Amino acid sequence: MNYGFVKETDLLFDEAMQKVEQELQKEGFKILTTIDAQAKFKEKLDIDFPKYMILGACNPKLAHKAISTEWNIGLLLPCNVIVYEKNNKVWVGIMKPTAAMSSVENEALEGLASEVEAKLKRTFDNI
Repeated sequence: MNYGFVKETDLLFDEAMQKVEQELQKEGFKILTTIDAQAKFKEKLDIDFPKYMILGACNPKLAHKAISTEWNIGLLLPCNVIVYEKNNKVWVGIMKPTAAMSSVENEALEGLASEVEAKLKRTFDNI
């Protein structure tokens, strides 16, 4: 997969959620949005689905820099992180900003996307 880092963990779901948040904070990210796909699928479609959380993570300083460089880049923010259960295992995934930004024709954002990705990769590696 070229658009994200994904791995199986040995953590329980709630432990993984806490670990993700802790590791994101170490790199200057805050979680702005939380989407509980399991709850939404049940509420809107009456479908039972495993635990699946989509987190919108933002590093305010880097987001400000990106938006100041390219006003429409907000269409690709925040950085998405997923935590889900599949086959009795807990998985964590983090988007690759370089992949998301590859469609943007603004060379000034390439270095910034690499910087954000390095922070997210460290987060991923520490989970």
